[in-house]
Amino acid sequence: MLKTRLSTTPWFTILTAEQQQRVIDETLLQEHPSGSFIARKGDPSRHWIGVIEGLVRISVGTADGKLASLTGVPPGGWVGEGALLKHEPRRYDLVTLRDSQIAKMPVDTFFWLLDNSITFNRFLLDQFNHRMGQFIGRIESDRLFNADIRVARCIAELVRMPNYADDNYNRQLNITQEEIGYLARVSRQRTNGALKKLTAAGFIELQYRSVVINDLHGLESLEEI
Repeated sequence: MLKTRLSTTPWFTILTAEQQQRVIDETLLQEHPSGSFIARKGDPSRHWIGVIEGLVRISVGTADGKLASLTGVPPGGWVGEGALLKHEPRRYDLVTLRDSQIAKMPVDTFFWLLDNSITFNRFLLDQFNHRMGQFIGRIESDRLFNADIRVARCIAELVRMPNYADDNYNRQLNITQEEIGYLARVSRQRTNGALKKLTAAGFIELQYRSVVINDLHGLESLEEI
């Protein structure tokens, strides 16, 4: 079952048969209901974490209840390699926004792949580069642009995955308006307004509990609408 789930994951398909088998044998597959913690800030880092099904929010919070969403992780996304490489505790919370199926690769398996697969190392470099650009874009959006642009770029973040060709991405994003609002840090009302504007401009189409992306490059570069 896990092999089938990983068969379209770029880093898995570049492994040798031996490496793939070890990943399958040692990786855990767990079900997490909506609103549950996969990992908490301060927890020991013992796994590389992948979203097989569902949607996960990366966030940080304060003791008085303030919460900041950093990004979302859609199916196919993997997170937590930074903490593993630095041998440090988690620096953020991982929380499911809907019922999710989560894969957890043990740290020993992760480092074994690093030691034995050049292509896996290259994947991680691409992922680091992708994530750095993602967070720089977040800072830019927060400081320079309004809620409409933040919603547009949030959608683009969830679609644009590292190691996917520019024209090879999932054009239908299964997500609710409420989930977009959580991740974009925008109220539900403002999210709804932004989605209507993006639809009218032809960037997206709205369907039941999903968004169809017509112009990913447009969403990523949009500065005014």
